[in-house]
Amino acid sequence: MEEKVYIQLKKKITVEHNHLIKLDHIAFVTGNVPYLEQVKNIKIYQITEQDKNVSVIDGFHLLDTLMVSYPKLAFDLIGPNQVIIEVKKQERKANIFIILFIWLLLCVGSAMAIMNFHYDVSMQEVHQSLSLYLTGRETEKPLWIQIPYSIGLGVGMILFFNHIFKKRFNEEPSPLEVEMFNYQQDLDQYLIHHENVLLKNKND
Repeated sequence: MEEKVYIQLKKKITVEHNHLIKLDHIAFVTGNVPYLEQVKNIKIYQITEQDKNVSVIDGFHLLDTLMVSYPKLAFDLIGPNQVIIEVKKQERKANIFIILFIWLLLCVGSAMAIMNFHYDVSMQEVHQSLSLYLTGRETEKPLWIQIPYSIGLGVGMILFFNHIFKKRFNEEPSPLEVEMFNYQQDLDQYLIHHENVLLKNKND
């Protein structure tokens, strides 16, 4: 029976600076060879300072490296053809003044956007007309409509984003999370197409 090793590359991994990458770090490996653990521990690449923050390993160049080390084995690459290597950045202590500035900027910007929207659609006149229609009396400030509307606006935003601080209401992803996921997918594809391929450069 032919000895065969199946390799499924992980889509993305995160490593420390100067990390020695082995096959087991970047892929799921299985097969019918008795020394499979030895294959899993084969050295693939050494992270250096030149790799900066993100690099890519291509599956076909990975196969070249494996076939040189184990010429008698048959390797079958399934799934993704590249794996993104993200090098951890040195953690910096959060600056409370920057956080407060961003928080203030977002709050003021959101408030201005909501107020301008309500001004553009004449929301106050809509509430006045609705109050006249329901009660038969003209009211300049129909607070019995405006207050519940304001509360409902805030509650609606919380339900829309499916978060209140770190608490989630259900397992369904929020529209913001879906957009962030799509953005990350596009970013990963960009990195795959534009970053230098480690093993290719090493062979060159």
